[in-house]
Amino acid sequence: MKEYKMRRGEYLEERIPDMESTVEEYFGPITGTEEYKGSDLYVIGEPDNPVFEKIVVGTVEYSGKKDKLAVEFYERDPTELGPEELEAAADAVDIKNDFLLEATARDAKARRDSMKRAVEDDPDHDF
Repeated sequence: MKEYKMRRGEYLEERIPDMESTVEEYFGPITGTEEYKGSDLYVIGEPDNPVFEKIVVGTVEYSGKKDKLAVEFYERDPTELGPEELEAAADAVDIKNDFLLEATARDAKARRDSMKRAVEDDPDHDF
């Protein structure tokens, strides 16, 4: 599960006031919930895009800290995809990036840089 921070001064609930409907617009109908760090995340058991097997997404609430977006994309093995499904692979990347940009206001490069800094700043991490 990956967690994403918002830009300084921005909050997830302001960027996506209705997480449930936004998730359904991007990925398909919600089929259940899954608990993660004390928060209930949405499960899309049969996403609209055939590249995804399952998606778990939602808001992780932290006491005294800003909420974060948590997302786990379960993708099918590319060797199992047919020709039509392979065409959907490019759409899958666009859908993920568009959703994460809307939620975090950070593009893919900014998200990568932020994750690199988090790893570099982690004193418990052995290199």
